[in-house]
Amino acid sequence: MLAHRMQLWRTTNAAMAMTSAAGRFTPQASTGSRRDLYLQRITRGSSLPLAAPEKWSNLGQLRFASGGATAAGVSATKGEEFMQAVPKTELVDLPDIPAAPVPPPADGLNVMDVMNAAGEPSFASIGLGGWSPVGMVQNCLEFLHCTWDIPWWGTIAIGTLAVRTIIFPLVILAQRNSAKMNNNMPQMQMLQLKMTEARQSGNAIESARYAQEMMLFMREKGVNPLKNMVVPLAQAPLFISFFMGLRQMANAPVESMRDGGLFWFTDLTMADPFYLLPLITSATLYLTIEIGTDSARLSAANMNTMKYVLRALPIVIFPFTMNFPAAILTYWACSNFISLGQVAVLRIPSVREYFKIEKMLTHAPSALPPKKGFVGGMKESWDNMKISKEIEERQRLDEIRFAKAGKGPLVKTYKFDPTKVAKPISAEPHMRLKEPPNKQG
Repeated sequence: MLAHRMQLWRTTNAAMAMTSAAGRFTPQASTGSRRDLYLQRITRGSSLPLAAPEKWSNLGQLRFASGGATAAGVSATKGEEFMQAVPKTELVDLPDIPAAPVPPPADGLNVMDVMNAAGEPSFASIGLGGWSPVGMVQNCLEFLHCTWDIPWWGTIAIGTLAVRTIIFPLVILAQRNSAKMNNNMPQMQMLQLKMTEARQSGNAIESARYAQEMMLFMREKGVNPLKNMVVPLAQAPLFISFFMGLRQMANAPVESMRDGGLFWFTDLTMADPFYLLPLITSATLYLTIEIGTDSARLSAANMNTMKYVLRALPIVIFPFTMNFPAAILTYWACSNFISLGQVAVLRIPSVREYFKIEKMLTHAPSALPPKKGFVGGMKESWDNMKISKEIEERQRLDEIRFAKAGKGPLVKTYKFDPTKVAKPISAEPHMRLKEPPNKQG
């Protein structure tokens, strides 16, 4: 680096001495010469080709890229001697600065595609909505919230009421079937008991006969236990759609839901800090299961064991619902309250008569089999399971023995072989019986 600077200094002094000796050195020309020498120093370290001397004949019109000024004090004819001592490179004009890019076209989008009627970001702009079941639920909630300017807790309640109203005919169908099952409970339980006894004794024929009688009896009375599952099966996809839709809205989050709650749960995107919504949800779920609004009464024969499991369900799900967003628990609590309201209305005699629901009969305890309680019911279920397993094992062994008897060798089950002829007894004299003597002779 130091040697390069010394060479540059010597070249500059030589050029200045040559110019002053010829009587052409002026302060103005020295400035241009120094810039030329500076340009020469930069060019030496690059790989750019050097320009020919004839291209620099008109030195007075040369413009530098840095300052844009002409080499003052150097004429066109006398510049050739100077260019022989100081080689130059050809300067290329730089292109103009490009103009600012034009923004892409809007493709038909307007402000309403980004902002909804309430002045909030639309669900489509934040990745919500669509034509899936979850997206349609979100679109309906957005329409209710934006069209009538309803707060989010009211929007969720109205949406829940609309869905429960749609499936209300299925609730009536389940209530009719529940009333018929309750009124025909003694006969059904008697057939059920006989069928259980025949199965425990291993009499498959009697068990099948009682099962056939049970099927004919239910067909005659118009009773079907599967009808009690119509409402839960229809409500399951709706509940899942609401659950996933509200969870996505809370996680997005929808900013207006932060203050769209009620009372103590103002932020619907967060969990209830006082755990009151989970308690309300579990309590209303227990009442819904106990009263049997959407299915048969829990005292029915087919729900004898299942009712204990269903009663424990609200307690089991409470630790999980504690961390749910308040929007989900608002929907769940509203659904439970609507179910309780429906069963309260359907208990009115005039309403039941209008919907052709039979009156629930109260049977005497003597007409029903004795209740065995939880422990007795579990023990009976365990015994039935063991008996069923033993019967299946017995049938399997019988099939193995039958196949072995048909394919294996004959098994001897007697001592005397009738295929072999026995030797006849010879009538020898000493073998003859002597006649008894005559007493008279």
